[in-house]
Amino acid sequence: MLRTKQRHTITSIANFKNQILAWSQQFEDVIWLDSNDYSQTHETYDAILAVDAFTSIKTDSYQAFDKLKEYQTITNDWIFGYLTYDLKNDLEQLKSENFDGLQFPDLYFFQPKKVFLFKDSTVETLYLKMVDDEVEDDLKSIQAFENLKKKAKRNDVKIKLRIHKDEYFEKIHSMLSHIHRGDIYEANFCQEFYAEDTTIQPLETYQKLNHISKPPFATFLKCYDHYLLSASPERYLKKIGNTIISQPIKGTAKRSKNKVEDERLKHNLESNEKERSENIMIVDLVRNDLSHTAIKGSVAVEELCKVYSFEQVHQMISTITSKIDSKTHPIDVIKTTFPMGSMTGAPKISAMKIIEELEETKRGLYSGTVGYFSPEGDFDFNVIIRSILYNESKKYVSYSVGGAITSKSNPTDEYEECLIKAKALRQVLEG
Repeated sequence: MLRTKQRHTITSIANFKNQILAWSQQFEDVIWLDSNDYSQTHETYDAILAVDAFTSIKTDSYQAFDKLKEYQTITNDWIFGYLTYDLKNDLEQLKSENFDGLQFPDLYFFQPKKVFLFKDSTVETLYLKMVDDEVEDDLKSIQAFENLKKKAKRNDVKIKLRIHKDEYFEKIHSMLSHIHRGDIYEANFCQEFYAEDTTIQPLETYQKLNHISKPPFATFLKCYDHYLLSASPERYLKKIGNTIISQPIKGTAKRSKNKVEDERLKHNLESNEKERSENIMIVDLVRNDLSHTAIKGSVAVEELCKVYSFEQVHQMISTITSKIDSKTHPIDVIKTTFPMGSMTGAPKISAMKIIEELEETKRGLYSGTVGYFSPEGDFDFNVIIRSILYNESKKYVSYSVGGAITSKSNPTDEYEECLIKAKALRQVLEG
């Protein structure tokens, strides 16, 4: 599919980002990906916007990866979209029967008419030939949007817990029983916080969340009446040429405004035996997953248990890479590593069965992934955590948080970690 490429120098990128996001709201299909100028390794673009579907694919989990492979091969173009956690059911004999208040389709991708690629002070526009005469008018429209410093309306949201504290402790003890029996070594257990009969302003809510979190994998997604407002700090998988990069997060500590205390918290995370063992278990799982498509001997751990600091938390991140043959289809790399190890556990299939048994809510888009494929078959996908999900028609708002449970887990500590992760989300929704 032919696209017209144009480069544009922008005087104030920060201002332009706000304007283009406001402009994008006229479309029914929008994906905005923003690194927030975070100096993450392996970055290709600072931000990307895709709008206005020319073609699209929406499906449940049945043969979803085969359908996506066919769609990606036929379009041979830029496509943007998401994979929900429940696509696990397409890969293994698994099920998702828990409550689902959000009802996102299991898989959704679209081929946009208009793509904007941000790098430094340059924005590259990639318009399909049928609309390439609209570039100049669009840029004028975007720059006409004023950044009004009006006071944002407060969301009138009352958050409820799907799992209350005592029940959470019971479920963690059940998970620990599985671990002590040897059924699993580690599993990621999640709980939902939600609000019914609630209306929020999606863009304003995203901007508030992004302002207080500034993560490297921020996302605003609009698919008709479904919204994802994400402050994700985690990359799931990236492909550049024949190189595959995975950067799982396991290990979290809160930040402090006191510099000395903050350094102490960071150091404690770096040397925490439990957090390191959690991270290393997932690194082993990712290495195994990548080996399914890797050229023999090419899987390597670039960084092990390195602590990075974000606005709200310190996180322990490892980086694993592999090389693939040029004949390997990009969808097969995703298919053999999905869902990501940091959101499942080890062994993966047993962990997913126990997760389904103990959790109360269908995960859906939470702990799935959103991202894009380029015409060359390169891709970049995040992990959907630290995210608010919203079904506008059903007036249902939800966010979930979780943590890795291992034999060393203390239920009280795990519960506190969930509250740390949920802090920014609750603050944004309740004010």
